[in-house]
Amino acid sequence: MKLAILSRNSKLYSTRRLIEAARVRGHSARVLDPLRCYMRIASDGFDMHYKGKPLAGYDAVIPRIGASITRYGVAVLHQFELMGCRTLNPSQAIASARDKLRAHQLLAAQGIGMPATVFGDNPDDTSDLLSMLGPPPHVIKLNESAQGAGVILTEKPSASRSVVEALRGLYANFLVQEFIAEAEGADVRCFVVGDSVVAAMRRQAPKGDFRSNLHRGGTAEAVAPSDDERAIAVRAAQVLGLGVAGVDLIRAQRGPLVLEVNSSPGLEGIEAATGVDVAGKIIEYAAKGV
Repeated sequence: MKLAILSRNSKLYSTRRLIEAARVRGHSARVLDPLRCYMRIASDGFDMHYKGKPLAGYDAVIPRIGASITRYGVAVLHQFELMGCRTLNPSQAIASARDKLRAHQLLAAQGIGMPATVFGDNPDDTSDLLSMLGPPPHVIKLNESAQGAGVILTEKPSASRSVVEALRGLYANFLVQEFIAEAEGADVRCFVVGDSVVAAMRRQAPKGDFRSNLHRGGTAEAVAPSDDERAIAVRAAQVLGLGVAGVDLIRAQRGPLVLEVNSSPGLEGIEAATGVDVAGKIIEYAAKGV
């Protein structure tokens, strides 16, 4: 199998592991910076070049597209698709997962449990918007937030209004969600490949914080998710059309709730916590599809 990995940095842990896993299994793998890919689009066909040379003949592509380059990265991935290349996560699926509002709408429409969420645009509606959610604490998330950055906890109505008004003044896109206190700053990251959860870890926020992301100082340990948690994680990934996903769940009194579905989940934390060769699982999934 001739494999392309779309990544801006070949030295990142996740990128290196995918290359290693591919080569161990006898596949060729090349890292391509999506910002150096450029395209010709015409009714007679689709072409793409990379650093002055044509790109062709790839059997599969694994996208590792950062949030800051989503728009162009998704366009590059779509071009690969139009050229007949298989991708584990289709371009449209990544676009949907990166748009938190759309992702929440798609998941909720399929009956997947999530924290209650509100969204609005006009400052005149702020008080009524927050009343639709209920009393604080509230979690306010930037639509483009990643790794816990751009996520704020407010504990008073005045604080929620102030943060909402400030973000609107910056023309930011954001969501406001209910705070699930019984989760106690912990969540479960289920790593989905295909139709199964291949690894899972429980992440715990550091003292004084509610964000469990490892980039924010959280800790992680291997965990065995329940059958319900496995089923919900796989279903959430499938609803968004993702073949590979990191699905973050919290354990609430009313059952597992999906916090987020990550279309480009990191491998370092999950492999270190669980000892599972997640990169190998991804490569095997790619080869099976080819």
